[in-house]
Amino acid sequence: MATARPTLRDRRWIILGFLVAAAVINYADRQVIAVLKPDIQREMGWTDQDYGTLASIFQFAAASGLVFAGWLVDRVGLRLANPLGVAAWSLAAMGHALARTLLQFSLVRAALGATEAIGTPMAMKTVSALFAADERSNAIGLSNAATNIGAIVTPLLLAPLAGVTGWRGAFLLVGGAGLVWAAAWIAAVGRWAEPAPPPALASAAAAAPTPQTPFRRVIASRATWAIIGAKALSDQVWWLLLFWAPDLFHRVFHLQTAQLGPPLAVVYAFAATGSVFGGAASARLVARGVAPVRARLYLISGASVAALAILGSLGAAGPMAAAVLIGVTLAAHQTFSVNLFSLIGDVTPQDRVGAVTSLGALFGNLAGMGIVALAGAILQAKLGYGPLVTIAGLSYLAGAGWLWLMLPAGVKGRAAA
Repeated sequence: MATARPTLRDRRWIILGFLVAAAVINYADRQVIAVLKPDIQREMGWTDQDYGTLASIFQFAAASGLVFAGWLVDRVGLRLANPLGVAAWSLAAMGHALARTLLQFSLVRAALGATEAIGTPMAMKTVSALFAADERSNAIGLSNAATNIGAIVTPLLLAPLAGVTGWRGAFLLVGGAGLVWAAAWIAAVGRWAEPAPPPALASAAAAAPTPQTPFRRVIASRATWAIIGAKALSDQVWWLLLFWAPDLFHRVFHLQTAQLGPPLAVVYAFAATGSVFGGAASARLVARGVAPVRARLYLISGASVAALAILGSLGAAGPMAAAVLIGVTLAAHQTFSVNLFSLIGDVTPQDRVGAVTSLGALFGNLAGMGIVALAGAILQAKLGYGPLVTIAGLSYLAGAGWLWLMLPAGVKGRAAA
């Protein structure tokens, strides 16, 4: 008798391990330019406005890619979407080593943003398909924590690595790690079958109306716009700190490239803790009988208050004290983010999770594009980080309020499928 071929769901924790590794690589690819900014800027002769423009180009390309990323993930399936996405953004990351002018850097940043756009819907679609509601927030928390592992390791390793290979060699090595990942996925996962929808999800999908124009139906949903608004308000802070936190420590506390590793590691260690906490706390509330949607909203609201910690960072006694305050805000961000992603699976039919995730990430990237460009203009005008830190501290309160306002009343107490 033939042995049944294992499905991706049967191996879901192994798949989650692959997603964690992909998230680490993804974060390292996008963070290289921020950590090595003082060295690259000195060699290339960039102004703050130039760097802000490059960051904005990355965000615009990522936002543009997200228009198609969810559609692609929903249609090509989990086995193909994952290695295609990782291999594509890894090649784009390696292309930075060849850039010699601001225009060439702009082109490779655009390529990296467009290809990395597949990462978020790819991961969320995979987790949503493989994990039930009571496991989902933990799985997303672990996946989100991986981005912070990359953020901790990257600044600690990049400075000595770039000292040996130069900043161009650093781009090649970090990008090459993604190609190794893609080869490993094909070798290990390619023989496992795509999962059938879980019975609960299948029945929910069958019960839902099937519109002639699905995308129009997605856009018309209040729940979709609740996710979009919250993603835009929260993600802009993440992108601001991703591209500008190293410069903040360099400019405000006079740290050089080789000294950036420890404070940035502290910041993202806090963020990783917030990610794991956010997933575990949500799962515990659900296990205790709290409706999943309401559990996510409680944690998002608490996180929005904790995020105010960043308001004290510029007046901190030193870089490590500032790192703790910024770290608390990013821990709050991750708790907010984990529960927002979990909320998508709770309030969205399974066949639209990729599309709604992409829309949320699209508007999050557009907001990020605006804030990183604004940062370049504000700093070029010698206004300092005060206005930017204020925006960062208040954005999460606005995002939580938007969710409570926009989610339909009947959804807030709903049990997950």
